[in-house]
Amino acid sequence: MIEQGSISPSSEAPLLRVEGVRKRFGGVNALRGVSLEILSGEVHALLGENGAGKSTLIKILSGVHVHDGGSIEIDGRPASFTSPAQSRDAGVAVVYQDLSLVESLSVADNLMLGREPKTRFGFLKKRQLVAQAEAFLKSQNIPLDARALVGSLPFAYRQMTEIAKALMGDVRLLILDEPTSALTDDEEKILFEAIRAVAARGVGVIYVTHRLNEVFRISNRVTVFRDGQNAGTFVTSQTNMRQLVGAIVGPDHAVLKADSTAAGQSMPSSAPPGSLEKPVLELRGVSNDRLDRTNLELRSGEIHGLAGLIGSGRTEILQTIFGLRPVQSGDASLDGVSLNRTDPAAAIRQGIALVPEDRHVQGLVLEHSIERNLTLPRLPYFSRFGWLQHRSASEHANAAMHRLAVKAPGASTTVKNLSGGNQQKVVFGKWNEPRPRVLLLDEPTVGVDVGAREEIYGVIRAAAAAGSGVLLVSSDLSELLQLCDRISIVVDGRITKTIARQEFGSAEDLHHLIQLSQPSEEHAA
Repeated sequence: MIEQGSISPSSEAPLLRVEGVRKRFGGVNALRGVSLEILSGEVHALLGENGAGKSTLIKILSGVHVHDGGSIEIDGRPASFTSPAQSRDAGVAVVYQDLSLVESLSVADNLMLGREPKTRFGFLKKRQLVAQAEAFLKSQNIPLDARALVGSLPFAYRQMTEIAKALMGDVRLLILDEPTSALTDDEEKILFEAIRAVAARGVGVIYVTHRLNEVFRISNRVTVFRDGQNAGTFVTSQTNMRQLVGAIVGPDHAVLKADSTAAGQSMPSSAPPGSLEKPVLELRGVSNDRLDRTNLELRSGEIHGLAGLIGSGRTEILQTIFGLRPVQSGDASLDGVSLNRTDPAAAIRQGIALVPEDRHVQGLVLEHSIERNLTLPRLPYFSRFGWLQHRSASEHANAAMHRLAVKAPGASTTVKNLSGGNQQKVVFGKWNEPRPRVLLLDEPTVGVDVGAREEIYGVIRAAAAAGSGVLLVSSDLSELLQLCDRISIVVDGRITKTIARQEFGSAEDLHHLIQLSQPSEEHAA
């Protein structure tokens, strides 16, 4: 491990040099003199908790913010961008978590936007445009259909389209902000191949992630920010998971003392003794536009995982249970009561809660306060004769914030001003009281830092311990192994196998089982 704050020695001049950069927003010091060096052809991971300063530095490098002090050099020349256009002209490309695609256009149209081939009279050469996009996707081994409408793609493939779009330009420095947050292992491999290919051309890559296992698979070096300052720079091959976690959260953080660490160690079931014998939710031969004779049993107090590839039907199982997709045949029931004609409002009344994959679009009203978001699904509980009881709602919100350790000045704080981890806690808080019979979780820790992730794991285990049945979809196989009592494999809208947690030795075992469960080419044909 390199000494904290130092950079690995190299005779090569860095592509990017950030020295003592500071940035202040009102009374908040977002960056307190951070430094970072990126070499040509290097994949450099940038880590830190939400609020550590990673996003602020990215926005400075992309021209969204101007730094208050310190210096930035690209290829040895001073750089200070006052607009995103200036940053792009200097060869800096950024892929954010929030995508900037035009969903009504095809993949090819999005990739070529602003660089479309045209005739001398200004007419679009559509055939040439598609051919150029297809050639680029093939050269990068990115499995996207250039003619596909972006709005019709699963989130993972939209994310890959955004990355491909960034790679098409004359890029010197590529910044990826949580690029694999919704990707499966197979899709991660494809993305990593594309990243290595662009790095081999001499491009420097800054790779921001909360999924620490990725760091050891893709990066050459790692820099950690904590509280707007450098907490260390490490050669990846000379460090380990515990050292990185210690740099991220601090040496005295409770995460390091927990039995469960970011390395993905398994935890015993948090379900009450004997409660796993009580079924709370059953699907019997359920079919609709995405499910194919799906069978599932969720027990009271159980954390039950759904594993599979993107598009396998995992999310659609949750949506069907919550009433977002109708049951066309078969039977779904909660405590023996049919859910076949349930809509979301009825599902909530029956005790079913959903934490969706995209918290910004589906889980929160970002412009509203914490209090309003926490009370929104439970308005009848806080209303009388159609009028909201503000005191009751406020007491509920403050209690939920305390119970979930939401870090905010108060319940009146606007949700959009919270970190990703605290936003996700608010989503969980919406369903905390009264306790749901069934808690449906779709990628509950996407974009959440290691400290907040452990806190969310605690919330999930506490829900199961209190008797809720928890159905968990996650593309992070280590997360499934860490949390779940049983794991079901989903393929083409059907559960093909359900196995107890103790039968898996590692995430690699689970990944291998998912691959074996896929239909053969002959069968698929």
